Amino acid sequence: MVAVKKSGSTKVAVPVKKAVPPAKKAVPPAKKADPPVKRAVAPVKKADPPAKKAAASASKSAPAAPAAPAVRADESAWTRAELREVEEELRRDASRLAGELAAAEEGLADLIRDSGDGAGDDQADAGSKTFEREHEMSLANNARDMLLQVEHALARLANGTYGACESCGTPIGKGRLQAFPRATLCLACKQAEER
Repeated sequence: MVAVKKSGSTKVAVPVKKAVPPAKKAVPPAKKADPPVKRAVAPVKKADPPAKKAAASASKSAPAAPAAPAVRADESAWTRAELREVEEELRRDASRLAGELAAAEEGLADLIRDSGDGAGDDQADAGSKTFEREHEMSLANNARDMLLQVEHALARLANGTYGACESCGTPIGKGRLQAFPRATLCLACKQAEER
């Protein structure tokens, strides 16, 4: 196709340029996978007697009980009753904190809903409402954080890592855990964290 360009009184035929497709990025050619390397096969060991297999399969089908929490050398091991007591205390804390969180969030929702009513309020009223709203937000955040800590402690009890410091792996200490069941760090690591 030829376009006609007018210049003055003469017409000149100019070829129309075709649209050039955008340049493609250079893509390196795909590498072919190396052929698999054959390795020497280790000799097959004889199977154990059937009695051992039955015991092994029975232990695999039953859910593994979590290991008892770690204790320091100068402490006695955790008893089932002590672990049950810690778990019950954590569950009570979780339900209490869930209630506190719901109440704090409801109070915060009320404050936010009522904040639009202050058309004629003076500066002191606006400041006190802001303070109340921030206080309710702080209470809700604290309850939420503590609830997460309790849920984390319950999960650690279930998976067998309760009682071991999350930082260094040493036992936290039975006395510390009985006083503060949500503890995840040993005393030395907690002191280092707070510095």
